[in-house]
Amino acid sequence: MSETTVPVTASAAAPSADSSRTVVAESATARGRRARIALRGLQVVLALFYVIASALPKLIAHPSAVEGFDQMGWGSTGMYTIGVLELAGGVALLIPVLQSVAAMALSGLMVGAFVVTLTYFNGENAATPLILIVPLTLIAWARRDSNTRLLELLRLVTRRA
Repeated sequence: MSETTVPVTASAAAPSADSSRTVVAESATARGRRARIALRGLQVVLALFYVIASALPKLIAHPSAVEGFDQMGWGSTGMYTIGVLELAGGVALLIPVLQSVAAMALSGLMVGAFVVTLTYFNGENAATPLILIVPLTLIAWARRDSNTRLLELLRLVTRRA
C-alpha cells in the first residue's frame, strides 16, 4: 500500500493544532488496488497471447503462418518481421516503463492486421484484431504515466551521450 505524507498548514488544521504536523494519507484504495491488479492481469494475458499464440507460430514457421504470408505475397521476411514485432510488443507489455508504448504499438499492428484480413482474406477473422484493440487501448490509457517516465529516461540518456 502506498502512503503519501502531506504537511498541514495552521489554517487547514484544527485551531489548536501545531502547524508543523504531518498527515499520512493512503493513496491506494481497495478499489484502485483491485483495478491495478486486474489491469496487470490483462497485460499478462495479452502478453502471453502475443508471445505464444501469435508470434511463436510465425517465428517457428508453422505451416499455417507460412501459408497465410505466402498467400499475401509477403513470404518469410514479412512473417518473421511481424513475428518479431509481436514478440517485442508482448514482452514490452510486461515492462513498466514500456507498457503504454507497447500497447499503442500493438494497437497499430492490429489496425494493420484488420486491413490485411479485409484485403487478402475477405474479412475472415477480421473481428479478432478489432477485439484486441479494445484492451490494448485501455492499457495504453491507464498506463499513460509510464510515457512520462520513458521520456525522462530518454532525455537522461541523450544528455549523457
